[in-house]
Amino acid sequence: MAESLPLEMLTYILSFLPLSDQKEASLVNRAWYCAAQNALRETKVRYNIPVSSASLSAIKSLGLRGISCISLTNLDGSPASHQVLQSIAYHLGPHLQSLCLSGGSPTEASFVALVLRCPALRILDLSGCNSLFTSGMLLAQPETAQRVRQALSGLRELNLAGLRDLTDLSFNQLSSCVPSLERLSLAYCHLTFESSPTWGPQGSPPFELSFQNLLKFVKERAGSLRALDLSGTGLPPEALKALSQVTGLQLQELSLHSCRDLSTEAVATLCRQQPGLTSLDLSGCSELTDGALLAVSRSLRHLRHLSLGKLQRLTDAGCTALGGLRELQSLDMAECCLVSGRELAQALGTVRGTPPPLTSLRLAYCSSLKDASVLSMIPVLSSNLRVLDLSSCVALTNRTMQAICYYLTHLSVLRLAWCKELCDWGLLGLEEPNEKPALGPQSHPELKHQASDSTDLSPKSQGPSLLMLQALQELDLTACSKLTDASLAKNTGYHYSDMQAAPSVGCGHVSWYQHSSCQALSRTAASGDLHPVSLRRRG
Repeated sequence: MAESLPLEMLTYILSFLPLSDQKEASLVNRAWYCAAQNALRETKVRYNIPVSSASLSAIKSLGLRGISCISLTNLDGSPASHQVLQSIAYHLGPHLQSLCLSGGSPTEASFVALVLRCPALRILDLSGCNSLFTSGMLLAQPETAQRVRQALSGLRELNLAGLRDLTDLSFNQLSSCVPSLERLSLAYCHLTFESSPTWGPQGSPPFELSFQNLLKFVKERAGSLRALDLSGTGLPPEALKALSQVTGLQLQELSLHSCRDLSTEAVATLCRQQPGLTSLDLSGCSELTDGALLAVSRSLRHLRHLSLGKLQRLTDAGCTALGGLRELQSLDMAECCLVSGRELAQALGTVRGTPPPLTSLRLAYCSSLKDASVLSMIPVLSSNLRVLDLSSCVALTNRTMQAICYYLTHLSVLRLAWCKELCDWGLLGLEEPNEKPALGPQSHPELKHQASDSTDLSPKSQGPSLLMLQALQELDLTACSKLTDASLAKNTGYHYSDMQAAPSVGCGHVSWYQHSSCQALSRTAASGDLHPVSLRRRG
């Protein structure tokens, strides 16, 4: 019956499958192969194409399937690269929507020739493509610039991160060709924040990228610019204030990762002036204190994604403000070493009128985190949570593991690397013996017997176990040195005698990595392929 289904219906059905299952389904027959490829295209899968003559036939095939999102690797100025770019322009150009040349070294001529053949381009990534900007002559010819402007009239997102040779002149020439730009990244570009002596007598642009020039650009595009990434640029407080106060600017996303000079006062000004922000990254801004989080809570009521990693001055007092962010979906507080979790649990509990929308919580390397605070936090996280990262929270024990298994049954990603107090009893949901075990992994005959027994354990002996996390796709137990093979074999249905080099099957859709300091295996959901070995589920 499946063979008689229309291609459109097969495509629709396969679109609900995980990537690994779509790859498996493509092996059934030619109709399923075509349907799987269509499903991949519709889910905006990016195809990484190595630049070599061997890729030419693949590029032609991708063109026939209408692939719209690609990334090129090993791109340089060689004849082979030029040939590949010509092939991409011919076969993929008319329907290409996302193009990534990150880290490549294309020539100016080949780049211009490529984008002229891509009239549907919406996303362009030129991060690390220094060869395009070394001469300062990219798009210097008015006729060329006009043609490129027509081709890139629909471009919405431009990534210029990590360009050491980007200057005011080259930035202006390129930005003038993207009139519809909404998202711009200048992360880790060298921005200057004072007038330079290299200004000419008529005030000509210097041979550097200045904040004054960027501010002018933002003022000109205030009505359309929605996302800005200035991570790692050394943005000072005065510059952030000037940026946030631009008339008509209504940013939705702003990333200021590792802007270490930013002050709490500057962040407060930002929050007052840009209340429409839905995503804010302040991780690594080491001067910020609890006041910054209070300002965020007061002004950014529609915030959905907040990153506060590596804020060493952030304490539990600041976490109380998180209760005001009722639309928050993603919270990253990794490496906030003064946060114990007590106030965070209370803040999350204040939104219990409706289940908190939080889908991702990252508390890795929060060394003050203890069982008690995590146990009070987990019940209020609701079934919406999909990603939980407690890596290197070394004080956590089996109690936390069993609470996770009981309350957070919809988790797809769980990271507990270096939580060295976890042991087999926690994963199996068994009551731990009273006697203290010796250091290092122990051999428990009863666990081995249970691992080999296919029958369920009695309710009296088994509590919440890893088996309850039926949606889990990624599990990281790296360096959990008290774990042994027995608990993993029981919880996953995998065993060493079944190792084979093939994709995993069943409910896991996972791949596994073995760590030198862990007798267990750490599980990751990369792409459905298994490295270095695959564990087959027992039938």
